Amino acid sequence: MRVLGVDPGLTRCGIGAVEGRPGSPLSLVAVGVVRTPAGDDIGARLVAVEAGIEQWLDELKPDAVAVERVFAQHNVRTVMGTAQASAVAIVCAARRGLPVALHTPSEVKAAITGNGNADKKQIGAMVTRLLRLDAMPKPADAADALALAICHVWRGGVQSRLAEAVARARPPAPGLPGAVTAGSGRTVARRPREGGSDR
Repeated sequence: MRVLGVDPGLTRCGIGAVEGRPGSPLSLVAVGVVRTPAGDDIGARLVAVEAGIEQWLDELKPDAVAVERVFAQHNVRTVMGTAQASAVAIVCAARRGLPVALHTPSEVKAAITGNGNADKKQIGAMVTRLLRLDAMPKPADAADALALAICHVWRGGVQSRLAEAVARARPPAPGLPGAVTAGSGRTVARRPREGGSDR
């Protein structure tokens, strides 16, 4: 399983991919950061983040994408930028039909270090050890992205298999006339446009 981890941010969006499976050694595929100038307009910055993520997806062709779940912070401006970059990453993956998982920072920390309150240095040290790297990935955003990917390989694989088993056991939902299935699997009603056109 190849997983692309995204540590969302506007100034620095960490991206890292690992390959492996639960219970086996993992290997580094690639790691880096998508950067945008702080002085640029928000629209231009989000477009740059999207272009960067799309390039990584094109080159690495992951099986899944793991994105850090945005959590409340005291700095509203920071959390807004993080949420916007996170949404861009989710859209980029969803556009390709890739499964997307959201993992909280504490979930990732617990998976990687065994401590949900670990600091960035501890995370970086464990990522370096788990992937058998010569040096700790820098900046910290890059190491955090790898930690997300590792967390998903270890936890996401099990969760995906459980979800697939539940989906196979569940009887199919009856279809509704004039309805379409949304990307999430939900069935939503579709109203024909005026004049009889359904486009």
